[in-house]
Amino acid sequence: MTETTTAGRDRRRFFVVLNSTSGEGNADHAAAQICQVLSGADRLGSLLKVETSLTLASIAQQAALQASREDGILVAAGGDGTLNAVAAAAMKASVPLGIVPLGTFNYFARNHGIPLDTTLATAALLNAHTARVQVGSLNDRIFLVNASLGLYPKLLEERESNKRAFGRNRFVAFFSALLTLLRAHRTLGVQIDSGSHNLRIRTLALVVANDALQLEQLGVELEEALDKGRLVSIVIDPMGTLALYGLLIRGLTSRLGDASSVKCFTCRDMLVNPTGKRRVRVAMDGEVTWMQPPLRFAAIEDSLQLLIPRAEERHIRQ
Repeated sequence: MTETTTAGRDRRRFFVVLNSTSGEGNADHAAAQICQVLSGADRLGSLLKVETSLTLASIAQQAALQASREDGILVAAGGDGTLNAVAAAAMKASVPLGIVPLGTFNYFARNHGIPLDTTLATAALLNAHTARVQVGSLNDRIFLVNASLGLYPKLLEERESNKRAFGRNRFVAFFSALLTLLRAHRTLGVQIDSGSHNLRIRTLALVVANDALQLEQLGVELEEALDKGRLVSIVIDPMGTLALYGLLIRGLTSRLGDASSVKCFTCRDMLVNPTGKRRVRVAMDGEVTWMQPPLRFAAIEDSLQLLIPRAEERHIRQ
């Protein structure tokens, strides 16, 4: 991560993309808090609300172009999926990105010490410094936290369905995972070539991670590799439902890396070819999409200009 210090008082306008579907349905309250902080600091800001995920990418691109024209700062207010779309727009327009986390897990924000409280996160933007941080890429798209195929995308789809029915919080996410793991699961045949690893295997899931905090909480002790321009790949062997529950418990207690059914390795880039698939379901930062193989993963160092809070305003990384 490369840091840049800005001398003098920063007066650049914030262009805030707020996803109304993020978090627990408190978007209007979050918008009011953001505007109140910026107004109180006599700082210019424009708020663009996203009412449906279908318009997120286009609104993010529009805001990024405005920020570029006016030498402003793009801000993503939402969960990891929102951050993904807005970060992609920020990179394309070569503008800095600020974050106000409103999601369920907020791994990317927490990893970089950004407060989870909306008022504190907005206030932290006012005096933040800019650091260039790494993102992952999968074919022509970026990811901030992780990208995966196999069981995990299926789990995410069912989790989102349950959240729409029962609310967006971690308890719903956990019990949704339990229900998903009850069902029989198909394995996926893949050919993996990362230079140091050349494998032809069957797997329940392949997860490629770019977030040190998530790896640390899972108990995968390779998070330091992410500071060296690498990604961490996690491959899960085929297993039954009871074994999957055991694996879930290991993940919740930070012991996933110790499981004999889990293989972990690092890579700068990796080519993945699912066997006999014309297209494959992929999850990127919690959002599920379909892609055509081959799947090429890569680490892109120092590629995103991210606003990082001053030390005294940083959230404890946990």
